[in-house]
Amino acid sequence: MSCHPNRRLLLGLSAGLLAVGAWPALAGPRTDSRWLQVEVQDRDSGETLPVYPAADGQRYVPGRPGARYGVTLRNLRRERVLVVMAVDGVNVLTGETAGWGQGGYVLGPLQSAQIAGWRKSDREIAAFEFTASGESYAARTGRPLDLGVIGIAVFTERRPEPRPLPAPPVARAAPRQDEASAARSEASARAESKLGTGHGQREESVVTHTRFERARSTPDEVIALRYDSRANLVRMGVIPGPDDRVARPRAFPQSPQAGYVPDPPSRW
Repeated sequence: MSCHPNRRLLLGLSAGLLAVGAWPALAGPRTDSRWLQVEVQDRDSGETLPVYPAADGQRYVPGRPGARYGVTLRNLRRERVLVVMAVDGVNVLTGETAGWGQGGYVLGPLQSAQIAGWRKSDREIAAFEFTASGESYAARTGRPLDLGVIGIAVFTERRPEPRPLPAPPVARAAPRQDEASAARSEASARAESKLGTGHGQREESVVTHTRFERARSTPDEVIALRYDSRANLVRMGVIPGPDDRVARPRAFPQSPQAGYVPDPPSRW
């Protein structure tokens, strides 16, 4: 089932949602889940950004400083879902410090759409663009501690008739206060070296409103996709650098051969 090119995406407020233009079917590198396919596109180059897994289980995309980007979502279900989306810890629809209970976008059954900016009105967005951390929207509004992450909380819709409920998501234990403070202190100390998302030029992006009642108060799934500059990801070891490809000793540099250990060449 494909989406009509003029179909609009719904975007959700406290009691309901709104919608923006549909996007072509997804292809290429993406972050998959039970509910959504997620891709990040460099809108200036047209490139779909590759996703790199890190040793700690996080996933990263390399952003190009100064480039506009969009997050393309495809609903994998034959039912509507609500998507509450945050960038750098800020709700992209309302501008609030992000929380699950806030407004978001509604995707129809199997619908694809691109979220490409901070929502300014029913007809306009301010484009997402990769920028220096100090120029990011979050930093400029006094919230620099959660830069470099795209968060997506997915909610299913409550139905009037009874239906089996999916298994609840696994709750993550909240960090202890001292751990949380330490993490935030570390993030603050390195904020200037990170990539963030700026509040770019205004673009037309029309939305409409719809009502959406969540099946439950907690998300059915939470997706986190982190980003930084390619140079930073190489430095972090997420993307292999040139030295990783050529200078690392190998345990078995070639296939084993029959026989025993030969004498070394004569020194003379």
